[in-house]
Amino acid sequence: MSTQTAPTANGRYVPNLTQPPPNDPLPRALGWASLGLGIPQVASPGGFARAIGVRDDPEARGWTLLVGARELMGAAGILELGQPRPTGWLWARVAGDAMDLGLLLAALRSKPRHRNRLLGATGAVLAITAADVAAAMRMSSHPELHAEPGPLRARAAITVRRPKEEVYRFWRDFENLPSFMEHLDSVEDRGGGVSRWAARAPGGRTVEWDAELVDEHPYDHLSWRSREGSSVENSGSVWFVTAPGGRGTEIHLDLQYDLPGGALGVLIAGLAGEEPRQQVREDLRRAKQILETGMVVRSEGSPDGPMARRRVRQRPAQPLVGSAS
Repeated sequence: MSTQTAPTANGRYVPNLTQPPPNDPLPRALGWASLGLGIPQVASPGGFARAIGVRDDPEARGWTLLVGARELMGAAGILELGQPRPTGWLWARVAGDAMDLGLLLAALRSKPRHRNRLLGATGAVLAITAADVAAAMRMSSHPELHAEPGPLRARAAITVRRPKEEVYRFWRDFENLPSFMEHLDSVEDRGGGVSRWAARAPGGRTVEWDAELVDEHPYDHLSWRSREGSSVENSGSVWFVTAPGGRGTEIHLDLQYDLPGGALGVLIAGLAGEEPRQQVREDLRRAKQILETGMVVRSEGSPDGPMARRRVRQRPAQPLVGSAS
């Protein structure tokens, strides 16, 4: 797996996990527009339906909620999820615009009471569609702005208050990974740098594959990848860098893999709270807790179980029933 690197002051190399965003402001403006539309649709689907002149009934509220969730996912893809080249998300917006226009035209054919409001909403969607198409075509036509098709990439970094050697040894034992990587069910070391991985895919499915260690610099760097013919093609690299001022160790994680279902899989996973770029940041936070305290800080919402996936939906901690006050 190729990763851009940049020399540090001490001569070592660490990954460059940042890329400059494109200069075109239109995609980000459209991302903010998605956010502005999605929040009221999800927060008050009935009120939003009435505001645009649609009859407020369970069917209309259901469609409005679905459209709002899609808008929020589009906003996340463009603005927040580390996508400096959001070409795919812009084309997804175009597809969503077509869906919205179809729903609005169906509502107009039903002879609504507030036809003028619906016509105004339809005109607004047509204007947004034109902007989405223009932005998507502009991004697609410039190689420097267009993300080439390929594996999904998720990168993150965190500082852990532990010596580099200790952090490296913990990570080198791949069987430790499921304790903080939410999507992993298990990793079995089979010797010779080969391990068997099992993970939870979007939709509740389980997938398994064999991985091999392809590069190792003790206490500095590890790289692994799935073996040829695996059901999930993926690779990963992690760097361990001594943090300035004796503050412990910086962990720089870089993952690449093909999410089952492609772009649709990314959308479904994001709506379910399992989008890979979200996951990798949370995974590193849990790794930090384990390395610094020996455990993931748990709430009464998940008091048992060693797997990180059992601790995702946590609630504020409360005294356990029967505990001393």
